[in-house]
Amino acid sequence: MAVTVTECLEQQLLEVEMLFSMFPKKGEINLDEDAVPAVQRYLRNADGPLPPQLEYSVVLGVGEAKVKVELQVRLPHMYPQVSPQLFARSDVLHRQQQFQLNTGLASHISSLDSGELRIYEAVQWVKDNSLPYLENSKISLESSSKEVVVKETLHRMWIYSHHIYRQELRKKIFDCAKTLNLTGFCLTGKPGVICVEGLRENCEEFWRVIRYPNWKHISCKHVENIETEGSIDELCLFHAFEDLQFQAHGDYGLRNDYHMDLGQFLEFLKQHQSGNIFQILFGVEGKLSD
Repeated sequence: MAVTVTECLEQQLLEVEMLFSMFPKKGEINLDEDAVPAVQRYLRNADGPLPPQLEYSVVLGVGEAKVKVELQVRLPHMYPQVSPQLFARSDVLHRQQQFQLNTGLASHISSLDSGELRIYEAVQWVKDNSLPYLENSKISLESSSKEVVVKETLHRMWIYSHHIYRQELRKKIFDCAKTLNLTGFCLTGKPGVICVEGLRENCEEFWRVIRYPNWKHISCKHVENIETEGSIDELCLFHAFEDLQFQAHGDYGLRNDYHMDLGQFLEFLKQHQSGNIFQILFGVEGKLSD
């Protein structure tokens, strides 16, 4: 017998309640105060729209020094029948070490049976397996003080869509960029443009997630790779993931068929040393109005 969304959401709430009993201290679990009530309201009246996906984080103290490692959790509505979206991070980990830690976590979670609650299992795995990465990070810092040069590569993707309107799609884009520590922007309207920059594996994971299951009118128009001996953060054109909206032309009616002011967008690109991207995205050379 097929498992319903309602049954999955009920299990998610039970798991959250269990986690709060295991991590009762303030700051150990961070969860938006309206997240659980929104799910509860849906369970009382399942005829309405689905609630936002549950998102929260669990902060762990690892090792004798109790170094903070945060496990960020995002639950699809059909979890635990499908896999949760998990991302472990720590301020003391380099990007590559963080990537390796998350690769190990994903491998472990994928080995578990679907239908089982897996967040506590993920928490325990992070707690048990983070220490070697933290120790390697300390060694890396000591090595860097001896002038060992480590090269990193910034990956930047320019993505074009016929339009970006739907609120749930925009939320998915912003949530995914935040989870993967990506900077850039999302231009809402018609056309829609997304830029993400960060580690290559994170950018490619972002591209995979937002295209699923079948976003037809979207394409990656251009990719940049820039190698540096310093931090890739110094190469970023953007300091956060921005919600980009300009003056619109057209009708705000039922179709929401409005066009963004591309002159303002061109000016924005030039302010961020990316004026050449306009022609790549739209096939014409951009010109600013007087």
